Amino acid sequence: MVKTNIIRGMYYFEVWVRSSYYHGSNGLTYSSKEPINVGTLVSVELKDALVSGVVMSIVTKPKFKVKQIVSVSPLPPLPSQNLELMRWLGEYYPSPVGIVTQQFIPAGVMSVKSVPESILEPAFVKDTLPKLTPDQTRAIARMKSSDTFMLHGRTGSGKTRIYQELALGELSNGRSVIMLTPEISLTAQLENEFRSIFGTRVIVLHSTLSSKERTERWASILSQSGPLVVIGPRSAIFSPLARVGLIIIDEEHEPAYKQQQAPYYVTTRVAGRLRELHGSKLILGSATPLVTDYYLAQTRNKSIIRLNKLAKQNLTSDLNTVVVDCKDRTLFTRSANFSTPLIDAVSAALSAREQSLLYLNRRGTARAVVCANCAWQARCPRCDLPLTYHGDSHILRCHVCNYSTGAPTTCPNCKQAEVKYLSIGTKAVVSEAERLFPGARVVRFDSDQAKAERLEQRYAEIRDGGADIIVGTQLLAKGLDLPRLSVVGIMLADTSLQLPDFSVNERAFQLISQVIGRVGRGHRKGTAIIQTYQPKAEAIVAATSGNWDQFYALELSERQTFGYPPFKHLLKLTISRSSPKSAETAANNLTLKLKAHGVSIEGPAAAFHEKQGTKYRWQIVVKSDQRSKLVEIMHSLPSGWSSDIDPSDLI
Repeated sequence: MVKTNIIRGMYYFEVWVRSSYYHGSNGLTYSSKEPINVGTLVSVELKDALVSGVVMSIVTKPKFKVKQIVSVSPLPPLPSQNLELMRWLGEYYPSPVGIVTQQFIPAGVMSVKSVPESILEPAFVKDTLPKLTPDQTRAIARMKSSDTFMLHGRTGSGKTRIYQELALGELSNGRSVIMLTPEISLTAQLENEFRSIFGTRVIVLHSTLSSKERTERWASILSQSGPLVVIGPRSAIFSPLARVGLIIIDEEHEPAYKQQQAPYYVTTRVAGRLRELHGSKLILGSATPLVTDYYLAQTRNKSIIRLNKLAKQNLTSDLNTVVVDCKDRTLFTRSANFSTPLIDAVSAALSAREQSLLYLNRRGTARAVVCANCAWQARCPRCDLPLTYHGDSHILRCHVCNYSTGAPTTCPNCKQAEVKYLSIGTKAVVSEAERLFPGARVVRFDSDQAKAERLEQRYAEIRDGGADIIVGTQLLAKGLDLPRLSVVGIMLADTSLQLPDFSVNERAFQLISQVIGRVGRGHRKGTAIIQTYQPKAEAIVAATSGNWDQFYALELSERQTFGYPPFKHLLKLTISRSSPKSAETAANNLTLKLKAHGVSIEGPAAAFHEKQGTKYRWQIVVKSDQRSKLVEIMHSLPSGWSSDIDPSDLI
């Protein structure tokens, strides 16, 4: 039972306000003539604005004058675990109270004037679930022995079926489940799969819902007395559930689980803390786990469960993977971007009334800079990272340590004038596909589309054969199960390898593996065409051969040599100024001060995206064996600096 202030007269409370304008690291004190429970949602005045907030604690009467709480929500108080998680989040990823509170409370929460009615159905439907395979049965049995698991299962091995079985057990025991997915586009698929079992107990939360709809669903979660399944992207981890028995992070390797603005949290770490607060289980599922997460699981003796067999073993799992060397231009006689093997594969799929998927890796804005003759790639001699080409100054630059050199007109390796600057977009691929395959139904999915045309809105249509050729970017590589799909083509596998970052090899391996994994899942024979200028690159060789263990060992060795996670903690510091000289001066001044903290410093250097609007950005990368030293630096930063601790990349 929540303790309340019993003194007659005025009551005083610590309130965390939901406002980005409040930059304090502690709550504000407000008063009320009536007692209020801890966790209650309230409306208060912040300067001249009315904002929502949450009562975090009961305090004694302060020596200064305070404002009264304006109104109290009829909704139940937030669970104590959410309040504890709020305090932890603000300390672990140092951020203002106003921004932390925004993660936990929707903007329109005070517009809810009554407690939502119960939406829960009385029972669960298990009869429609397929029988567990021996691999899945063994995996579930092992999950009874601990609290945190890495579920390392190849694409098509049935990880979702395991999630469903575990969720069924938790809900039967009155405990809720949080199911996270990296992309909003995948929520429709998961919602269908879970709703067939749990009915209206499934609630989906994500940012493309209207503000009113999100608030209503959030209020419904808070108000329900029975167990729920909440599905959504990373923000769903903050759902106001009182009894959480299971947290699932599917495709745990995805960068989308890293918040790219304050409080810059890593979802897997937040989920770990929430698991501790609820005493629940945590599952990190992926066919291509993060190197850092896998290493930490091994060193901390967390359970790693491998699934190497397809779940649908009674169906065909034939997969033919073809690597096309883009340097061999005799393979591109009918198109500059579509090789003959890719054209033939798509044509065969069309004849068989099957689907094809054409994938472009457009992460970042760097062009691929390669030698078309020998596949030479310029790398920083200090950081061993790809150099980035800047067309305005015609130089190659490292955006970590600031090393720069002139852009060559001939390849320094083979001496041929074959240095290429490559770029292609989804619209160009659609146009070329329509020319090569007249009459084919070609659809495009990327972040530029209107809401009604996004994949999550059209998933059922596409799954049932509403398109012949699907063109898109990263969202198509993540977890989609399309039974009619028989061909995938990666238009240029080199793109991500050109980015100046320590994670490029890992990202390339993951993306290629995940795209290939859209076929050969047991539905029908599959063909994967990988077009690349670097067919012998370690990440490409390992991904096309499906050798994760080989890649993991090589990447871990590289990280250790050059001092990157999991062997070092990272802090990325960024300054924006009106001129490049001013930004550089500020960065140099801070670098001198940082040396007193006993940390390793890379840079300063111009940021990869050097100019944003009218501002110029410079950054410093700080490394340390002790994360606490980086937190100390964050608390002592001069005005104007932004900080990102535990960044997923340095771009």
